[in-house]
Amino acid sequence: MNTGEVTQLLRSWSDGDENAREALWPLIYDHLRKLAAELMAGERIGHTLQPTALVGEAYLRLADQRRMRYRDRIHFFAMASRTMRRVLVDHARGKKRQKRDGGTRVPIEIALDREGTSVAGVDELDEALTRFEVIDREKAKIVELKFFGGLTNDQVADVMQCSERTVRRHWDVAKLWLFRELSTTSRSRDS
Repeated sequence: MNTGEVTQLLRSWSDGDENAREALWPLIYDHLRKLAAELMAGERIGHTLQPTALVGEAYLRLADQRRMRYRDRIHFFAMASRTMRRVLVDHARGKKRQKRDGGTRVPIEIALDREGTSVAGVDELDEALTRFEVIDREKAKIVELKFFGGLTNDQVADVMQCSERTVRRHWDVAKLWLFRELSTTSRSRDS
């Protein structure tokens, strides 16, 4: 991916150039598809939302936003991460309403470190992250960028305009808070 070309196309798209949007898609698709596949890795077999569909839905939502100004590719992928979060949560809630089976399950550690065996629902993760935003918006944003956006600490630091050390420190605090919160939610649900 040519980062300079992506940034230029994003700026042109932000200025209303629909041709730039069309030229951008092939350049960013593989990266978005990889992020979606990582997000979907913990899903149950036979899940009705596949990574390709997640990317497509997220892209449609991003393309439908009017007057969105993308500073650069990292800013775009941050917005894409938020959009993928919304797509996953909307899908999980829709399935939960349909089946009343507790919704899509995501391992807590996968949500926080991409390893482990405990489980929480995507909607539970979203609700916990929403509660965390009230307590500490900056740390919640870091979780969103890392988990839903797949951004590295360097990239998150660039988006958040802080040091990588600050990102690592905030990430550690956020993981502890969310793990505790999701563990409590999981125990309450199982009781």
